[in-house]
Amino acid sequence: MSSRQHPLNATKSAIKAIANLFSNIFSHKWGRRFVSFFLAGALISVTMAACTATTDTKPTAATSPTTGGSPTAQTKPAGEPKKDVELTLVSFAVTKQAHEAIIPKFIEKWQKEQNQKVTFKQSYGGSGSQTRAVIDGLEADVVHLALAGDTSKIEKAGLIDKGWEQEYPNESIVSKSVAALVTREGNPKGIKEWSDLEKDGVSLITADPKTSGVARWNFLALWNAAAKKGGSDAKAQESLVKVFKNVPILTKDAREATDAFFKQGQGDALINYENEIVLASQKGQKVSYTVPDVNISIDNPIAIVDKNVAKHGTKEVAEAFVKFLYTPEAQTEFAKLGFRPVDEAVAKEKQFVDLYPKVKELATVKDLGGWSEINKKFFADGAIFDQIQGQIKR
Repeated sequence: MSSRQHPLNATKSAIKAIANLFSNIFSHKWGRRFVSFFLAGALISVTMAACTATTDTKPTAATSPTTGGSPTAQTKPAGEPKKDVELTLVSFAVTKQAHEAIIPKFIEKWQKEQNQKVTFKQSYGGSGSQTRAVIDGLEADVVHLALAGDTSKIEKAGLIDKGWEQEYPNESIVSKSVAALVTREGNPKGIKEWSDLEKDGVSLITADPKTSGVARWNFLALWNAAAKKGGSDAKAQESLVKVFKNVPILTKDAREATDAFFKQGQGDALINYENEIVLASQKGQKVSYTVPDVNISIDNPIAIVDKNVAKHGTKEVAEAFVKFLYTPEAQTEFAKLGFRPVDEAVAKEKQFVDLYPKVKELATVKDLGGWSEINKKFFADGAIFDQIQGQIKR
């Protein structure tokens, strides 16, 4: 224990000495009273000073020692996880396997870089059906649809801002394919090109262009080939009447068409995305197919649903996810699962050059007038597709 005298004790000793002095000086009664009052006041003053000198002062909870004592708002420490976020992805049926391979990679990357957990709600179906669902209230943050015409419908409904095609590379086309013609093993009906589908006794499986974006591409592949061969729209329409007479049932989407052909054994031929056929082969199915030299580039766009991401507060994550879909890592996953990569470096890899043969005559939507003209000419109520169906007696 320290031998140093406490300041309060020292003060008391000093006061006592002063009291003795004054007692000797003032021996009268009035003198003693004066001394008593004087000493009481001195004792209180000195005691308060001594106590104040030995009290530690600490900042209160509302005081910041770095801001001159002014209150500051509480902030999260660096590196603390952000609030979880959920994205809703709405896509056309045949992208399901690709997205299920890509999404975990994005989640892991975002968690590592942003320290935020992302979960996904996913919806897959026919592109036309998915488009209507979003317009009718399915709150998608991101839409990956079979054709730009469907995305434009969502734009016209006021959910996607104008100019979405210019927001990402390749006019926002994130995946692409071509139309493939599938036959039974050994090709017993001798089906080698589009015109062979017009023959009597051939049964063709394809989806309904009214509900399936893939089916619209199938129709355009048939029309493009027939128009080039026949030389006119009238000849092309005659050819497609013959083709659709050979279609026993129009399925809702491309996945149902694939199941009808492979699992249920319906039809002699199937028109579908090349990527669906590649995927079926990877699953162990024996597939006999050809990619006709006269074909169409099937381009699938991606878009942020601006109104919904603003409502959900998910714009930052949604944009990051879309950008991730263009990375070599994601494009490789698309390519592994049957889609022709939009990334040129990935497309030039030997494994994909061998898997995806070059098409000699590849038409595009622009060659056919763009989606606005295509929808008006072929798929609107009363347009060419409805006219073809009206000419068929089942």
